[in-house]
Amino acid sequence: MDTATTEQHAEARLAALEAEMANFRSMMEYVHWIPDTLSLPNVEAYGQTFPLNGVLGGDHIIFVDFERRYNLTARIATALKKGQDGIARRLEDCRQKVGILLADSAGHETTDALLTAMLHQAFLTGVLYELEMEGHVTAKLFEVLNNRFAKSSSVNKFITMIYGEIANDGTFRFISAGHPKPLVFSAEYDRLVDIDPERMKNVLPIGVFPTEGDIDELPAVGPLPHKKRFSVNEVRLMGRGDLLLLQTDGLYEHADGDRAYTPRRLEAAIRRVKNLPPKEIVTAIRADMLRFAPPQDDTSIVIIKRTE
Repeated sequence: MDTATTEQHAEARLAALEAEMANFRSMMEYVHWIPDTLSLPNVEAYGQTFPLNGVLGGDHIIFVDFERRYNLTARIATALKKGQDGIARRLEDCRQKVGILLADSAGHETTDALLTAMLHQAFLTGVLYELEMEGHVTAKLFEVLNNRFAKSSSVNKFITMIYGEIANDGTFRFISAGHPKPLVFSAEYDRLVDIDPERMKNVLPIGVFPTEGDIDELPAVGPLPHKKRFSVNEVRLMGRGDLLLLQTDGLYEHADGDRAYTPRRLEAAIRRVKNLPPKEIVTAIRADMLRFAPPQDDTSIVIIKRTE
């Protein structure tokens, strides 16, 4: 094969690869959809991911606005018809809350988005089953997801994740798998406030080890490491204007040499824009981050705001 033919083959292969990546990015645009508003009258929220490469990375956000995403009226009627009063009652409670999942897969390359795309579909499928069987999302769903990923992905490709549900009264109940803790900015005290460590229980990331007590685990020789079961934590946005911030480690670990961005510089940035809508607060924090230092990782920011 002469040199010209070899170059033509190489160019054709490169073009085919670029077309595949363009197709992958196009598919992921639909997976990364974020709503501009919520169905809750007393709470506003917005989140955005900022990939390090500017296209796609390993961070991912899913909003589960139960009232808008699912036909709760029909589901409640079906449950009552079956005599499932408890399920109907929990489905009714879903009208007053919105779920938010924030995930960060190991790595920040475009192809690392595949792992969170797998989580996206598995999670939303699981939510459907949870609504059918329980009437709400339970911690069991995340034990199932952990075991599935632990048995199907390599140990160096895990996912940190936080999933929480914000209620119309400002209560945020959540579980965390190796993820940076939520931060609360108090409108009354005009600063980030400390949260009781007992309300911040964390476990290993998704996919590192199977959950203790996994019923489908096969007998093995010798003890194997396991992940402890998830604990449900709770914080409360008490007053009008209080903010809850969820983040990935691209923000949590952001630094200029040995100068950390979080918490002091972040607190000052929030203080300047605290009265703005969540979407504008996210934009302002991102701009301040970039002024502070170049990013070294994918970054995701979610702001939840108590409006009444």
